[in-house]
Amino acid sequence: MTVNVGDLDRILRAIIGVVLLALPFVSGLALFNSTIATVISVLVGLVMLGVAATRSCPLYTVLGVRTCKV
Repeated sequence: MTVNVGDLDRILRAIIGVVLLALPFVSGLALFNSTIATVISVLVGLVMLGVAATRSCPLYTVLGVRTCKV
């Protein structure tokens, strides 16, 4: 896998991933009374954390985008 996610992008994805993982369980929002909303939030959060950890975004690869300097 090629590295195509820069530092700022990586940090933002990690923060958003953690928020999306925690939101259904600690927010108390009515939206997350639905199982589908909770599952979608957790899955997107896991994908964001995975991309932040590996520094490789498949969508960026397809689109030819690089936010890193390497």
